[in-house]
Amino acid sequence: MFKKILIANRGEIAVRIIRACKEMKIKTVAVHSTADADSLPVHMADESVCIGPPSPKDSYLHAPNIISAAHITGADAIHPGIGFLSEQPSFAEACGACGLKFIGPSAASMERMGDKATARETMRAAGVPVVPGTTGRLQNDADAVSFAQKTGYPLLVKAAFGGGGRGIRFVQNEEELPRALDMARNEAAAAFGSGDVYLEKFVEEPRHIEVQILADEHGHVVHLGERDCSLQNPARQKIVEESPATAISPAIRNKIGDAAVRAAKAVGYSCAGTVEFLVDAKGAFYFMEMNKRLQVEHCVTEMLTGIDLVKQQIRIAAGEKLSFNQKEIRFEGHVIECRINAEEPERNFAPSPGRIERLHLPGGYGVRVDTHIFAGYEVPPYYDPLLAKIIVWDKDRAGAIAKMQRCLSEIEIEGIKTNIGFCKKILANAFYRRGEVTTDFVQRRILNGQDAPTTR
Repeated sequence: MFKKILIANRGEIAVRIIRACKEMKIKTVAVHSTADADSLPVHMADESVCIGPPSPKDSYLHAPNIISAAHITGADAIHPGIGFLSEQPSFAEACGACGLKFIGPSAASMERMGDKATARETMRAAGVPVVPGTTGRLQNDADAVSFAQKTGYPLLVKAAFGGGGRGIRFVQNEEELPRALDMARNEAAAAFGSGDVYLEKFVEEPRHIEVQILADEHGHVVHLGERDCSLQNPARQKIVEESPATAISPAIRNKIGDAAVRAAKAVGYSCAGTVEFLVDAKGAFYFMEMNKRLQVEHCVTEMLTGIDLVKQQIRIAAGEKLSFNQKEIRFEGHVIECRINAEEPERNFAPSPGRIERLHLPGGYGVRVDTHIFAGYEVPPYYDPLLAKIIVWDKDRAGAIAKMQRCLSEIEIEGIKTNIGFCKKILANAFYRRGEVTTDFVQRRILNGQDAPTTR
């Protein structure tokens, strides 16, 4: 087992990893930018190292500084957390070349799944259903026009690399296609360093269902059930997640889980990962992409199964075999997570940095809060606006909704704007309470006023 792990990340996920390491008696090193010098992870870790100025490219994305920090402090492994360098094959390779264990999948498997266009072909070969789309990356606009004429509209232009909703454009007709291609390529190039895109048939009114998998380095792969992540803002950033997904039959649930396992095996995957699917109204499901890292919403699965995913990542990276098989995994109750962000929903979810003057967090039976904030904390303007995740468990969905509503009424964050009120609207919405959610729910039911009566 590792003696010291460097956490190459910040915020609540850095806190989460530090806590797991402490319970495993592993020393920790927190790296930080100058903007995060007084952050909670810095105070919690055994050691800390400043790796650069606030800009991510000069700090959390600056691999040489991070690897140097690991050597200086004597760390023997690096946990990349979520975002930043967590899905960069070159960083995983650099860690290995420098004698450091990367706590994540191999560079080879990341490369196979990192290019979404190539991943689609790999999944098709493995018998995993995929949304109809172009074969590989688009070579020119003429190929895009040809595909669109054969398949019909609406379509999606999607970045071949990256995620988080960036580099995606919705196309309703042929007139919109050239501009959508240009915009998606430019956004993808700026966000991921590659302007490669592909086309995909738009699945109308789908649910966004993702499956958590764990795979060790000895060929054992299991899935830990699904999460419904359909509730997203217009920029495709998730707001509310839950498990088990409503309106998914046991038969479809088993098929999706099996498909996720096949997907992981097809690329020789190891560590924690998430296979994402679109599920249409008839129950047909299609592979979207694979996130080759821990997800923000991993806590939902932990609360549902009792399995600590961060500890499993560390044990897998240390060469241990999974200590359980698929039949031994138990799913109990219902879990809902709300992401609390420093943002203003009424201003198109604009970030709201600033000083937190007062803070009160909810608690009680079946309530978990993952956060890095405290009263007096200065929310920086340079990073993701996530402040906290509230995760609740109850024996059924109605109980979980009631518990989350209670938590949202308890939480108080003063000094900055947040999306707490927006989360309350979602939980009170009659369509949500009936489980009638699709990826356009926020736009259609909340923002555009096509709402049903709400309940308290």
